[in-house]
Amino acid sequence: MNRKSLVMVFLCAGLSVWLTGFGQAAPRPDIWSRWERHDPSSTVVVDHTPWRQFLGKYLVTGHPGGVNRVSYGAVEPGDKKHLEEYLNALQTVGVSGLNRREQMAYWINLYNALTVRVILDHYPVKSIRDVDISPGLFSNGPWDAKLVKVEGEEVSLNDMEHRILRPIWKDNRVHYAVNCASLGCPNLQPEPFTSADLESALDRVAAEYVNHPRGARMEGGKLILSSIYDWFQVDFGGSEEGVIQHLRKYARDPLADALTNHRGGITYAYDWSLNE
Repeated sequence: MNRKSLVMVFLCAGLSVWLTGFGQAAPRPDIWSRWERHDPSSTVVVDHTPWRQFLGKYLVTGHPGGVNRVSYGAVEPGDKKHLEEYLNALQTVGVSGLNRREQMAYWINLYNALTVRVILDHYPVKSIRDVDISPGLFSNGPWDAKLVKVEGEEVSLNDMEHRILRPIWKDNRVHYAVNCASLGCPNLQPEPFTSADLESALDRVAAEYVNHPRGARMEGGKLILSSIYDWFQVDFGGSEEGVIQHLRKYARDPLADALTNHRGGITYAYDWSLNE
């Protein structure tokens, strides 16, 4: 095979990976051990008031479709500046000195606020996947771009989710807490996550998503699940049966009844359209 042909093979392979999208290349949890440090005795509470104020002004809840929306186009310059100041403040926090619950809330809020900032920086866009700022020829989306610096370390959105949150806490409810600015994603919540009510909040957002049609639904006798349960199946028992067992934990009727009697296959779907 000559050099030109070899280059074409690699280009086609890369394009194939790019076309499959996030679904076929979801990162596995790979712990960044530097972030395991914590102080169980710490009583420090990170202030997320600016994030709460931003959400109160620009997050639209109660939409008929059940998906919370962000009024990106209405964000005033002053409020975008305040969001930026909040993100800057988070980058000065000594995260390693916090207790575990405070750390988890910190990373979730940082992820969500940073995702909104990314959309605002590139608005208007139809999907977060159009924000191709990650390094690499076949980058798709912003997730691998080093967007913030915490304790001197440059950190990306993928670092937060797949190298910190998932492997350190080993809690699949993280997938319901972080928001990727898409209609198919679990809702961006109207209140920041806090250590004070973290457990109840995580259970609430899990139940909310599982019982919404974009999380799980029966359609024409077929079970249709969010692609989240396919991409991250390793976090939900490692098999489709493990996913079903997880769903049963949170499902209410009629979904609960449908899951009990389900014997067929599963179809996965996801809507990457902007949650605008």
